[in-house]
Amino acid sequence: MTRTGVVLNLPGETVRIDSWGDSTFRVRAGTMPVTSFDLALADGAVATAPTAVQELDDRIVLHSGDVSVSLELSGRISFFRGTEPLVAEPPFDPREPPLLPHRRFHRSASGLLETTMTFDAYDGESFYGLGQHSLPHLDLRGCVVELVHRNTQVSIPAVISSRGYGMLWNTPSVGQVEFAANHTRWHARAAREIDYFVYSGSTPAQVLGRYHTLTGFAPKFPHWATGYWQSKSYYESQEELMAVAREHLSRGLPLTAIFVDYMHWTHMGNWDWDSELWPDPAAMVAELAENGVRLLVSVWPHVSPLSENHAPLEADGQLVLATGTESPAVFSYADRGSPGGLDLSLLDLTNSDARGFLWDRLRRSYSSIGISSFWLDACEPEIRESTTQFREETMAFSSGPGVEVSGSFPLHFAQAVRDGLTADGLDDGMILIRSAWAGSQRYGAAVWSGDIQSTWEALQGQLSAGLGMMVSGIPWWTSDIGGFFDSDIESPYFRELVVRWFQFAVLWPVFRLHGNRHADFYNSGLFSTGDPNEVWSFGDEAYDVIRGLLAFRERIRPYLQEQMDLATSDGLPPIRPLWFAYPDDEAARAIDDQFLLGRDLLAAPIVHAGEIERTVYFPAGDSWRDVWSDTVFAGGSFAEVVAPIDRFPLFERVGSVLGVTGDWFDASQSSTREA
Repeated sequence: MTRTGVVLNLPGETVRIDSWGDSTFRVRAGTMPVTSFDLALADGAVATAPTAVQELDDRIVLHSGDVSVSLELSGRISFFRGTEPLVAEPPFDPREPPLLPHRRFHRSASGLLETTMTFDAYDGESFYGLGQHSLPHLDLRGCVVELVHRNTQVSIPAVISSRGYGMLWNTPSVGQVEFAANHTRWHARAAREIDYFVYSGSTPAQVLGRYHTLTGFAPKFPHWATGYWQSKSYYESQEELMAVAREHLSRGLPLTAIFVDYMHWTHMGNWDWDSELWPDPAAMVAELAENGVRLLVSVWPHVSPLSENHAPLEADGQLVLATGTESPAVFSYADRGSPGGLDLSLLDLTNSDARGFLWDRLRRSYSSIGISSFWLDACEPEIRESTTQFREETMAFSSGPGVEVSGSFPLHFAQAVRDGLTADGLDDGMILIRSAWAGSQRYGAAVWSGDIQSTWEALQGQLSAGLGMMVSGIPWWTSDIGGFFDSDIESPYFRELVVRWFQFAVLWPVFRLHGNRHADFYNSGLFSTGDPNEVWSFGDEAYDVIRGLLAFRERIRPYLQEQMDLATSDGLPPIRPLWFAYPDDEAARAIDDQFLLGRDLLAAPIVHAGEIERTVYFPAGDSWRDVWSDTVFAGGSFAEVVAPIDRFPLFERVGSVLGVTGDWFDASQSSTREA
């Protein structure tokens, strides 16, 4: 026994279980004592003494809150709430090989362990979370999910079970998880040990709150950030960007942020301005600020061999290396000095010195002229040689081999910028990033869903992607309105799509239009700025609807801010799946294409071409008022609701004081922009 738990030495394995706060336990198992990764954990998350310990003839039972964990002397682990099983390893006969079929270790040539952890399956159990995966449903039961980051795929190894518990698989290793009918199985390709947390709660909100207690809560969401953000790939010059901003403001449209995308620099890894195209960025920032608009700039973690920083970073050991060599690992990509492509290096942001170096350059070029918000791109890390060959297994970070630690890279990228902002007193800054890992929320990382297609199928996938992130502890999320790739702004297909996408996005924490509006992006090259991508670019009919949505966004910003504040204080996601808010409603568990903003607004977005009506489910326990018609629907019922192109199914909970009506979509309302 230890002060915080128990250690059991078995043949070829050591098992350690510790209490880790209220109703929370941590399990570690390996072939030898090791030092665990605590990257996901917040500073205040520490092991605590269990509330009670029972030493029985064949097992040791630890209690914390309403959860107990049983460690049999044979090695089997089971979790309970009272006498009710939560999750357990499968039973086995210790007299028969293999001795421990549910925990498996295989030592690789690197000296690390390939680990597998198996749990029992339970009839009717559902799983939610794991980050951002564009699946056709929210429930992960029956899925095999890759634990690795890719552009549009974010791996956060945490789930919530319908049985009333959550689990954090505490390793940044590449791996996978299987939610099969006969077992749940977690696998890491390279790890120091098996390491996971189990935490329980009486509601999904309480379970997610326990996760946030472990990994941290998001900081306060800046008031300005609830407004409208304008972006495209990419504004080629200061003159072009300012012309768009001035036009937007002259039309009386709300605007709180505008973006400078990639290739505004001289070379990747200089983190500077091309002075020919951006002659006076300080004046640009100042003029925008006078009009209540923030400028966000794109930052990549890649370093071109043409960069002034490549040689010193290589000499100081701050670039990611190729495994087994002292040479930087590289991947092919374009740089302004070599449009045909170069072998770029990757800044090793798992190294604290490299994080400090990056912020020093961002301060010099950007924050020194008033920029406090940054767009962190290509941070999976994007370390590929081609569109099909990824190289985690050939990368060497300062914190370990790529196959072991690459999952944590986006967390370190956000950490580098947030630590710099905090140190310089820039607490109202924002981070928009393309990937995340467990704990990224404590650095104020708003995640967008990556470079998705401009298709109805992609829009449908954003429902599960965004809702998966919400219940994985990332309360700041968005997608490129209209999608990123291959759109024809003159086509009826895209004009209908972009309107429906605006209707979907208007309720989410970050409200941002982005995309490269070239109809054939892949053949146009990386230096294509694309066609226009402003709200007036898609025809008069679309513009009229979008203007009304911008006005509506302004009206709901105070309510949205309240939900963001709850995420900071309690870990409650601002956008909630129906099952999360109504866990006792069995029908709600089957609804994949609706969501709630806070407690009071229920949305059923239109995500299929040509659809002008759809079925809506109203969760039991509340009645719901159609904001367009004032029709009231009883909870626990289904109804067919009309949705012409200029409206989408939106309902307010009866008893709410918001008072949303169709007039809130009146584009003649004055802007309420915040500085």
